[in-house]
Formats: sequence, structure tokens, C-alpha cells
Amino acid sequence: MASEIQTRVLRKITWRIVPFIMLLYFVAFIDRVNIGFASLTMNKDIGLSPTVYGFGAGIFFWGYFLFEVPSNIILHKVGARIWIARVMITWGLVSAAMAFVQGPTSFYVLRFLLGVAEAGFFPGIILYLSYWFPARQRAAVTALFMAAAPLSTVLGSPISGALLEMDGHLGFKGWQWLFVLEAVPAVLLGFVVLGFLTDRPEKAKWLADDERRWLVETMNVETTSRAATASHSIWRGLADPRVLALSLIYFGTSAGLYTLGVWAPQIIKQFGLSTLQVGFLNALPATAAVVAMVLWARHSDRTGERTWHVVLACLLAAVGLAFAGLATGVVTVLVALALVNIGISSAKPPLWSMPTLFLSGPAAAAGIATINSIGNLGGFVGPAMIGWIKEQTGSFVGGLYFVSGLLVLSAVLTLLLSRAQTAPVEPVPQSH
Repeated sequence: MASEIQTRVLRKITWRIVPFIMLLYFVAFIDRVNIGFASLTMNKDIGLSPTVYGFGAGIFFWGYFLFEVPSNIILHKVGARIWIARVMITWGLVSAAMAFVQGPTSFYVLRFLLGVAEAGFFPGIILYLSYWFPARQRAAVTALFMAAAPLSTVLGSPISGALLEMDGHLGFKGWQWLFVLEAVPAVLLGFVVLGFLTDRPEKAKWLADDERRWLVETMNVETTSRAATASHSIWRGLADPRVLALSLIYFGTSAGLYTLGVWAPQIIKQFGLSTLQVGFLNALPATAAVVAMVLWARHSDRTGERTWHVVLACLLAAVGLAFAGLATGVVTVLVALALVNIGISSAKPPLWSMPTLFLSGPAAAAGIATINSIGNLGGFVGPAMIGWIKEQTGSFVGGLYFVSGLLVLSAVLTLLLSRAQTAPVEPVPQSH
């Protein structure tokens, strides 16, 4: 009986929640990295050097870093429905405003504000999933949610390439059309969130009484079973050394992910292709990543193993980046970018299944946000270093090797964290 109701409830909450949050992340990720396509023509129009572009593209993550933790704590207090709606509407408006940048200063300011507006979305959803799905099923569900990132590249790249072809229509540049039209869905979906998202299982009127009761009891039992070892307070979530370790691991994966989002279109275009061709070709590596990350996460859930699923994926991405630096043609660079996409995407679901194994409640909200905010600074360092090294050397090679090294470091830190998990963690003093 328990198995039957478990299957029924998990199927129902998966179909209710996962496709919708995938759609939200799909839109979020397009607005976050469409700068990569805009740069194909925008940089020349407003006079952005590779260094300025790389720095401005990455400064987004400083806004994230500064506002991520308070944003996630607010979400835990007021509920996902209201806070995710607020996030989406504000980031949509700022993203549309990117159409009116005039030069480096306005570019920096709006990219920073976009990070502030979007802070809390991703860790908020990770926290939200921990309210609804037992730990055993969480990596697979997280993988489905995170598949929206490579999917946004698969579908968004051709769209972005096509929008650039609107250059001159009604007196606007193609990159201006790109920012405005791709921001509209975020604002509209923000209002949909208010009516569709349910904060907690206790409020799920779309579940039958026995289904809701089973889910609430199951999640309560899981929370209680962690009570002896899990950290609960905000302070513990911020100070737990495992949170810092996961932050540094995530730093490398973020550097790799946003190297793809910010620079991949330019890396492909250097072989003499049109913006429309770049749009379609950039979608191919991400297509492979969607399939790989779901299968890899299912294998991680089935075996209950997390460490090596992160390590091997990080190393694959590192190899891909090094290979991309050596690529001499379109085919070889696409193969290299496919390895990077598969590795980066596959590392993240098992990695995000780790924090809620030792954090719960407010500590989980603070800890997940800390991991995401510090880790996402890799999204600043990777693109910024590639831009600076390209301006100094005229080549992408040195920058790609640098990010590859960060991913090797992530793999090593994951192994060290796994060994440290067997040792007791020193208690963090409580403030009074």
C-alpha cells in the first residue's frame, strides 16, 4: 500500500512541479547568457573590448553573491510563490533594459543589477524541491530541473541567432530586439507563479487527502531522522566547513558553465560562420548534455553514490576545455564543447544533492544560498579571465586552460570532502 501511494504521489508532484520550474529556469538561463549572442554585434556597436565584455558579463555574479543568502532566507520565511514571482518580474524588467546600454558603464551597472534581481532564484528552487521530494529521489528531480539550462541553449541559441537578424527593424539593432523579446516571458511567468506555485505539501489542495497526508508525514520523518546530525540554524548553515568546500567545488563548475554561455558563440564564430549558423551549431553540444545529465543523475540516485559522479563529470569537462583550446576546425571545437557541456551539466545534480544531507530548515536555506553565491563567482572569474587573456594574447587558448584547471581543482576538492565526511565536524558556537 505504501509503495502504491508513494508511486502515485511522486508521479503527481513531479508532473505538477517539475515541468513548470523547468520552464522558469529555461527563461532565467536565456536571460542570463543571451549576452553571449548579443556580443556578436553589440560589442562593436557600443565599443566593448574583450576585457570589458568579459568583466561586465561576469559582474552579474557579484550581484548574485551579495544578495543570494538574504534572498533565500526571505523565500524560506515568506514562501516560494511570492518570492519567485518577485524575482522573475524584476529580472525580466532589468533584462529588457539591457537593450539600452550605451557603453561600458551602463553595461556594468545593468549586468550587476540583473544579478541582484535574479539572486535567490536557483537556490530557492533547490530549497523548494527539498520540501517536496525525499532525498533518495532528489538528484533525478534536480537533474530534470537543471536540464532546462542546456535546453535553453538548444532552443535559445537558434532563436537568439534569428533575433540578431532583425537588425535595423523599426530602427533598433538586432541585439536590442534580442534583449527585449527574450525578457517578456520572464515578466509574464512571474504573474503565473502567483497563481500556480504551492508553497508547501500541507497547502497542496491538488493532492487527495491521503496523498497529502503521506507526503507530509514522509517529509517530516526524513527531517526528524536528520535532527541528530543536521545543522538547523542560519549560523550553522553559513559556517559549516562542508558548505565552504561545496562552494569551492561549485566555483569550478560555474566557471565552466558560464564560459560556455558567455564565450561559446564567439569561439564558434571565429571559424567564419554567420550569426544564424552559430545559433544552430551552438545548440548541438547542449543537446548531448540534456540526455547525459538525466541518465547520469538517475545512475547516481540508483547507486546512492554522489562523489565519483561529481569527480568524473568535472574531469570530463576539464578535458573538453583543454581540447577546445587545441581545436582547429568547426567539427573539433563542437566535439570539445560537447564534452564540456556533458561534464558540467552532469556534475551539478549529484553535487546539489549533497547539502540537504547535512542541513535542514533555515540552515538549508542559508547553506544552499551560500554555496550558490560563492560558487557562482566562478561565473565571474572564468569569463573575465578569458576576456583578459584573449586581449593580451589574441587567443582563447590560455583562458580555456585556466578554466580547465579550475574544474580539475573541483574534482580534487570533491574527493577531499568525501574523505572528510567520515570525520566528525566540530560544532559551531551558537550566538546568544
